[in-house]
Amino acid sequence: MRLALISDIHGNLPALEAVATDIRRRGCDVVSNLGDSLSGPLWPKETAQFLMAENWPTVAGNHERQLLTQSTAKQSLSDRFASLQLGQPEWAWLAALPAILPLTEDILLCHGSPHGDKVYLMESIVNGRTVLSAEKEIRQRLGDTRAAVIACGHTHIPRSLHIDDMLLINPGSVGLQAYEDDQPPHVVENGSPHARYAVIEKRQNTWTTEHFAIPYPYGVAVAKAQKEHRTDWAYALQYGRTPPAHTLPASTLTVNPEYQP
Repeated sequence: MRLALISDIHGNLPALEAVATDIRRRGCDVVSNLGDSLSGPLWPKETAQFLMAENWPTVAGNHERQLLTQSTAKQSLSDRFASLQLGQPEWAWLAALPAILPLTEDILLCHGSPHGDKVYLMESIVNGRTVLSAEKEIRQRLGDTRAAVIACGHTHIPRSLHIDDMLLINPGSVGLQAYEDDQPPHVVENGSPHARYAVIEKRQNTWTTEHFAIPYPYGVAVAKAQKEHRTDWAYALQYGRTPPAHTLPASTLTVNPEYQP
């Protein structure tokens, strides 16, 4: 099996389209989506419709759970934007997504960890940054869960590592290469706007991994974030870093208003 893994699209349809094109070019057998697909000031409804048409195996992320369980008054700006865009077919699709999904006997899909959609499986927060966790910490988060491959997203950080006979892999984020979180306060930065995904393949009873960073017309996503008054997202989408402040002169951002999803 040659399996493509995507995660954390966050409504960035141009990035998703570029990744899907690259996946098709590489001849993958299956594409699996690890959640947080829609939330953000971009194209949540159009992204949902794209994913519904593809019908890839998909799990719910923490943002899917929040969309379904929180009132718009309590939602974050990104969740609220998505909530107000979705129609009944998109809500029904979201509600049917599982929290974890055994794709095969060997492969387990989840968003954060097998035991929580907001748990960082392979990273810890140190001085406001994410760092690779010690094996002991990762084992504690896994508990008694075992699979040849455990695929997760959530941190937006591309990573693969081995513990015992298990491959743990995070494909990174398709749609957002930097963000700030306040629980606890920390930032995640990948340092470029490229859309991330990964491919795993079983060869002679051993899993190989490849991580990809795909260029796409990120300027159109920057322009959309600016239009929705989310300059924090606009900066992160352009630079793959969090902004020094949540405001930025529009003249410093690359835009392309011609894109139509």
